[in-house]
Amino acid sequence: MKPICIITARANSKRLKNKNIKNFFGKPMISYPIRTAIKSKIFSEVIVTTDSLKIAKISRRYGAKIPFLREEKLADDFATTKDVMQDAIKRMGSEKVDYHFCIYPTAVLVKETDLIKAFKLMKKKNYDNLIAVSNYDFNPLRALYFENKNEINYYWKKFRNSRSQDLPYLFHDTGTFSIFKTSSIIKNKKKYKLGCYFLDRLRAVDIDNKEDLEFAKVLFKHSKK
Repeated sequence: MKPICIITARANSKRLKNKNIKNFFGKPMISYPIRTAIKSKIFSEVIVTTDSLKIAKISRRYGAKIPFLREEKLADDFATTKDVMQDAIKRMGSEKVDYHFCIYPTAVLVKETDLIKAFKLMKKKNYDNLIAVSNYDFNPLRALYFENKNEINYYWKKFRNSRSQDLPYLFHDTGTFSIFKTSSIIKNKKKYKLGCYFLDRLRAVDIDNKEDLEFAKVLFKHSKK
């Protein structure tokens, strides 16, 4: 049974207004992950869960299905991805589907090959959950902070004099997509096998503000050359 793709797209984004449907090279941003998911041909359905009639209308135009509108309580700043995914699975009655993908509406740089490779890895390693990750531009263990109004200091002082090559290798969630084994997410397992798919840093922009958007535009143009 093919997995189901769920794209989570609430209205009223705070830091970048209407970011999920913001114009991105002539198309609303959400159209890109919808089309990527469809082109991958690994999904039985591509669903958008949203609280917005406008986002629903736009999503349908690009091939997604909107079987329901998300409740207001699942569209605020405190609703987690897990909450939204569990709600969507329950309302669709898709508990018996083995896997569900979650793709974020601003994942404009992710390619269909990324989805295909990540899914193969998910099944091969038998993960309960897999997230798309990438490496940092710099090691966060050397982070600085304002100790007072006029003075900065190292947040982790024990790493102050460490060479970068001696620091542990750290990476981060890209905020682009993840895969869930359905049985793991609906049963609220406390312990589960978590895996990762490394996404090229040039395709791992999490668009939350104007600077992120402009950077994504530069990378998108570069990818088309």
